[in-house]
Amino acid sequence: MTPEDPEETQPLLGPPGGSAPRGRRVFLAAFAAALGPLSFGFALGYSSPAIPSLQRAAPPAPRLDDAAASWFGAVVTLGAAAGGVLGGWLVDRAGRKLSLLLCSVPFVAGFAVITAAQDVWMLLGGRLLTGLACGVASLVAPVYISEIAYPAVRGLLGSCVQLMVVVGILLAYLAGWVLEWRWLAVLGCVPPSLMLLLMCFMPETPRFLLTQHRRQEAMAALRFLWGSEQGWEDPPIGAEQSFHLALLRQPGIYKPFIIGVSLMAFQQLSGVNAVMFYAETIFEEAKFKDSSLASVVVGVIQVLFTAVAALIMDRAGRRLLLVLSGFAVGWGPIPWLLMSEIFPLHVKGVATGICVLTNWLMAFLVTKEFSSLMEVLRPYGAFWLASAFCIFSVLFTLFCVPETKGKTLEQITAHFEGR
Repeated sequence: MTPEDPEETQPLLGPPGGSAPRGRRVFLAAFAAALGPLSFGFALGYSSPAIPSLQRAAPPAPRLDDAAASWFGAVVTLGAAAGGVLGGWLVDRAGRKLSLLLCSVPFVAGFAVITAAQDVWMLLGGRLLTGLACGVASLVAPVYISEIAYPAVRGLLGSCVQLMVVVGILLAYLAGWVLEWRWLAVLGCVPPSLMLLLMCFMPETPRFLLTQHRRQEAMAALRFLWGSEQGWEDPPIGAEQSFHLALLRQPGIYKPFIIGVSLMAFQQLSGVNAVMFYAETIFEEAKFKDSSLASVVVGVIQVLFTAVAALIMDRAGRRLLLVLSGFAVGWGPIPWLLMSEIFPLHVKGVATGICVLTNWLMAFLVTKEFSSLMEVLRPYGAFWLASAFCIFSVLFTLFCVPETKGKTLEQITAHFEGR
């Protein structure tokens, strides 16, 4: 496929009658998909209350020493890196909807293994399974939501991915305040089970259905989500959905690819996941009287400011929030949103898979080595290093990241191609 092909230059789905759609079911579908990010937020936050609980556990329950605790926190990111690769393959072959349905299985299985764990290896195995599901959900949910949303609400709905992640983290912190690690794992099975139930009633994205030459189903999905199909022109869809290295010579491919990978790396180099994974431990070492309460406060702040980001995303724009904000308003939600917006349809699965792989590998590196950095550089040195990466990320945004607010996905592709 060349950049001039009609598939990439014409809007796949035009707003009915040339005006903004008003369908309400698009919000229900976005909520159902966002239960995946809620589930992986819970999986991320689970380690914070669970590690102290497991370190205090008495036989015959499994008990974590310091080395096992660091692996318990970090191994989920290795599973998620593999899940990113798997998700990139699934999203183009099985579709967006089925990929979300399938990722609920390792979520539930992973938490079930943790619940039944008799030794450290079962704990790590369960975390690896939940990590695999995290990787798939973190890729597929933003893609699904961006493809069902019309431009006027794409920023709002896309930001809800990160909002649900921090809600999941906060839920884990709050529940960990009153539940020990086994019952906390039981609770972790609830969000993915609800996602499985709701997604059964949601449609596949019209864009994916068009690539499969299923026009009638695409029209039905459009009516379900937007409330109308009036004004929609069926563009010619005939090219194979494939990726090969020669495509990286095209500016419409390599420019968004560099931006997507860089944003994911900078997001993790801010050190946020190290703080989220080990929040309670950090507060304990800082001599807080109630480390659990302090962790909950952090979670509440994350939720509040991510909600603010969702409300202002389509007005303030992506670049401004990346440059001016803190993590919950900018660098938390926006890299995931931009990842789902900037790639052409025919390379979206592979490209987003590589972005998610980058994100989770960097998350593993940061979370696994965070304790070592604190010992070598002292705590203040580790946080100064994270601050330096934040400065570099702002400079990268100013010089390299375009504004995508209010644009159709095809207009974004045309920008990168210089049209």
